[in-house]
Amino acid sequence: MQRVRKARVEVAGTVVACGARVTAWEPGDRVFGIVGGGGLATRVRVHERCVARVPDALRDRDAAAIPEAFLTAHDAVRTQAQLRPGEVLLVHGAGGGVGTAAVQIGVLAGSRVLAVARSRADDVRALGAEVIAPDGFAAAVADATDRRGADVILELVGGPNLAGNLEAVAVRGRIVIVGVGAGGRAEVNLGRLMQRRASIRGTVLRARPLEEKASVVRAFETEVLPALAAGRVRAVVDRVFAATDVHAAFDHLDAPGKFGKVLVDFGTDA
Repeated sequence: MQRVRKARVEVAGTVVACGARVTAWEPGDRVFGIVGGGGLATRVRVHERCVARVPDALRDRDAAAIPEAFLTAHDAVRTQAQLRPGEVLLVHGAGGGVGTAAVQIGVLAGSRVLAVARSRADDVRALGAEVIAPDGFAAAVADATDRRGADVILELVGGPNLAGNLEAVAVRGRIVIVGVGAGGRAEVNLGRLMQRRASIRGTVLRARPLEEKASVVRAFETEVLPALAAGRVRAVVDRVFAATDVHAAFDHLDAPGKFGKVLVDFGTDA
């Protein structure tokens, strides 16, 4: 692949060569997907089953903002938590890459989306969510749902939110932990968990074996890719940095107030 964009586990670009047994792709195809690591490069090697075809309507820059965020969000919310139409989805960290993807996937699934965001509330709201503030979010969820709670909670912040999540979760609700940037430890009120008959599960994308990663890509390809092609969901890009400014890109990534993805561009048309 050439003109690969974005760091670490996600890539987007053009196929330049294929192995002898590859049947799905040929040189010149535009693809995006995930690698085991090393995505911050001008060329990468990736298994044919871990990429999907980029819709013609999607610019290279937007394609680069899709893979990790949308694959992670779709797998967590739809495949693992089994979010259904009419249910309530609560998204923490809704202004980030995975958060903006999760909000759109929830709306696409026909669910009501409540989004917790410290900033950029209007931008999050424009994606189809009802925005609530981080402080006292459990009470806000109770008020918004007539005390029923959220059926699925996507946790992208970490331990400090767990107690509130157990208060906010609905009976038979599902809490999926994807990020722990604010801390990875918390006390669990087992009595509350039992009363709600709820479940808590954690998930990662990078460490999975090939077959599981391929399955995640295929599920994304089936449900999300047509919506991307039709413009029903979209990439959310906060800022694009040239490869020569990669250190500034990571500094910006660590700073607050972002909305969507931060990209590193190895091409010339960002």
